[in-house]
Amino acid sequence: MARMHTRRRGSSGSDRPAADEPPEWSDVDADKIEDRVVELAEQGYDPSQIGIKLRDEGVTGTPVPDVKLATGKKITEILEENDASPEVPEDLYNLMERAVRLREHVQENQQDYQNKRALQNTESKVRRLADYYRGDELEPDFTYSYDVAKEIVED
Repeated sequence: MARMHTRRRGSSGSDRPAADEPPEWSDVDADKIEDRVVELAEQGYDPSQIGIKLRDEGVTGTPVPDVKLATGKKITEILEENDASPEVPEDLYNLMERAVRLREHVQENQQDYQNKRALQNTESKVRRLADYYRGDELEPDFTYSYDVAKEIVED
């Protein structure tokens, strides 16, 4: 698939092996995994960070290779069931964080045209993603602006 703001193609990455059930060596209880996911979310971890922590540390010493295979639910679904989901989706939050950093940099360095362009591209992505999430995960009247993004990122 091509990149959004250039004419180049994206770099390919590795794919996860196809599996329908968890590996034989992973015998962790689904309820324990869900409890650990909620516990990590309360500590302030994002869903992707929770997956990495479960993969590396696991639950009670046993690593969890894939939460969805072990529990039948994605990490975000587990968080929504337990009212621990973040108020803004993680990908949108990360883009807003980048846009705030770029805006502050451009205000200090007004001759940095490369980062002005990067800011325009990032804000374009934020607006496009906000349109996608509007109504489902965001309020129907949500509009992106620097002030709104700064409030969300600072909380």
